Amino acid sequence: MRITGGIYCNRRIRCPKGVIRPAMDKMRESMFSILGNLNGFSFLDLFSGSGVIGIEAASRGASSVTFVEVDRVKKNILFENAKIAENSKTDIFIMPVERFILSTKSKFDIIFLDPPFPLKKKQKLLELISKKKVLSPHGLVMIHHPAEEKWQDEIYTLKLEDKRKYGRSVLLFFRDTCDNLQ
Repeated sequence: MRITGGIYCNRRIRCPKGVIRPAMDKMRESMFSILGNLNGFSFLDLFSGSGVIGIEAASRGASSVTFVEVDRVKKNILFENAKIAENSKTDIFIMPVERFILSTKSKFDIIFLDPPFPLKKKQKLLELISKKKVLSPHGLVMIHHPAEEKWQDEIYTLKLEDKRKYGRSVLLFFRDTCDNLQ
C-alpha cells in the first residue's frame, strides 16, 4: 500500500498480518479530496489496521492523529507505520474502539471508522461518539461500510451530509449538528 497524496505521497505502508481490509486507493483519494486541506485538524482513525487512513490525514496536514486498533497482532506494524507521520502528533491505543470512545477526554475534528464489515451495531458506535461528545462541535464523522447496509440519515446529533459509493462499499459523511441533547 502507498500514501496517495500530501507530503508523504507515495511512501509505502506495511500491511500487518491477520484479517485486514485496507481502504482502497480510489476511496482514500476521493475521501481526502472531499476533505481538502486538514491543516490544524485533529483526526481520529478508529479500527486503524495498518494506519494508512491516519497517515493520509497527517500527510494532508492534520496536526494530530490518534489511532485505535484492538488487534494486538497489528500493533508493531501500526507503530512502525505511524512513524511516517513525523510532522504530526500521533497517539496509538491498542484497545476496543468502544472502550476508547467511553474513556477518552479528547475531542476530534474528524473521525473515520472502517469497522470490519461483519461487525453488528455500527450505527450504535456513531450514536456513542455523539453522546460522549468525542466529536468537536460541527465536526465530521465518516464511516466505511458494505453497500447493502441501510443507514438512518440522523443518529443522535449527527446528520448525514454526503454519501459516496465505491464498488460494493459506501462512505457516509455525518456532521455534528451540535444540538443540546442530553
